[in-house]
Amino acid sequence: MARSGEREASLLTTPDDSLGVRVYRFVRRWPIIPVAIIILLILCAAFASLIAPYDPERGNLRERNIPPLWSEEGSVRHVLGTDPQGRDIFSRIVFGARISLIIAAVVLTSGAVGGTLLGLVAGYFGGIVDELAMRFVDITLAVPFILVAMVVVIVAGQSFTVIIILLTLFSWNAFARQVRAETLQLKTTDYVALAAVAGASTWRIMYKHILPGVTSTLLVIATLRVGQLILTESILSFLGVGIPPPTPAWGVMIADGRSYLGTAWWVAFFPGMAIFLTVLAFNFMGDWLRDWFDPRLRQI
Repeated sequence: MARSGEREASLLTTPDDSLGVRVYRFVRRWPIIPVAIIILLILCAAFASLIAPYDPERGNLRERNIPPLWSEEGSVRHVLGTDPQGRDIFSRIVFGARISLIIAAVVLTSGAVGGTLLGLVAGYFGGIVDELAMRFVDITLAVPFILVAMVVVIVAGQSFTVIIILLTLFSWNAFARQVRAETLQLKTTDYVALAAVAGASTWRIMYKHILPGVTSTLLVIATLRVGQLILTESILSFLGVGIPPPTPAWGVMIADGRSYLGTAWWVAFFPGMAIFLTVLAFNFMGDWLRDWFDPRLRQI
């Protein structure tokens, strides 16, 4: 085994490899770029008031539709330009990162806790409990979320709280289904049977012996869901049923700029790129974590 490990290590890197080859293999082996994007997003969210040079909600009509810095009519004061209300695009993107991460954190925490608990109970007890729980999951998956969101916003009004509640109600089903599937496998293992024979209670078995076995799966699902939640929130904001303006949400910014694509393309382009890079980074991170936790897929 030791010789096999040494042989594999020698295949990965050899003394004759150039610096460029070693850097390429290192970047390919570890998620350097996705992690860098995620760290940048977190820093922007945590220190938005220090990074952003302007108030994201206050504009100056004298400086409306200024193009990016590298354009002929660009200004050093506004690196990414301004929107039709004269608000700084860069400042709004930075504060939009805070909005996206707050929504993702609150929704994921609530959805993960509720979905994990339901999946554990359904998988461990089985029978009618499992049947009812899974049919409830199927119902939530069959409901058209966009249509429900539009109806709820019309009735309850457009607000930050409403969008968080809506996303939470439809974010737990992925956790429930996956945890239930793994619980069905883990409850038949020897160590779970030994814990039951030793007199451990049902809830102790689920908490101490089954839950640790699904933790890696929960981490992967949560990472993949972050990108989906940010994209969903942006779509709702773009449709006018998400974050209310003038809050600097990325979807709101794209909606504000869709009428100016021919004259001020940067208003919608840069928040769109922010959404694209963020979702891509979290998806790549989730794929890497899945490969890392699964020995059959691990490529190291």
